[in-house]
Amino acid sequence: MSLIIPSISELSLLKVLWKQQPLSAREIHDAAGDELAWSFSSTRKTLDRMLEKQMVGLHTVHGINVYSAQLEKVGTLAAFAHDFGRRVMELDAPLPVAMFTGSKLVDQQELAQLQQMLHDWPADKP
Repeated sequence: MSLIIPSISELSLLKVLWKQQPLSAREIHDAAGDELAWSFSSTRKTLDRMLEKQMVGLHTVHGINVYSAQLEKVGTLAAFAHDFGRRVMELDAPLPVAMFTGSKLVDQQELAQLQQMLHDWPADKP
């Protein structure tokens, strides 16, 4: 299971990459622009930090640097949801998978995988 829980802005960039990759920094910025509403330099800086954290990978295609997600989508979403349920909502049980129904980010197969991951999540140690 993924142990890396991205920040909200990192998650926004990962969502772009999970939909299509590899992408250049400009393409990522343009795709996430409405959600983040920040400058291109902020996108570049965030991508640099994500590269250091090994959340994304970088390689060159036809002389252009492109990024790919290194974090697996369902595992990352499960870690994010588990953390949200535990820290924000103070739940001892896993979040109900029904809250993800209708999501444009996961398909039915990924939804079933997410449900299983949340159900099987190891108990938090005190």
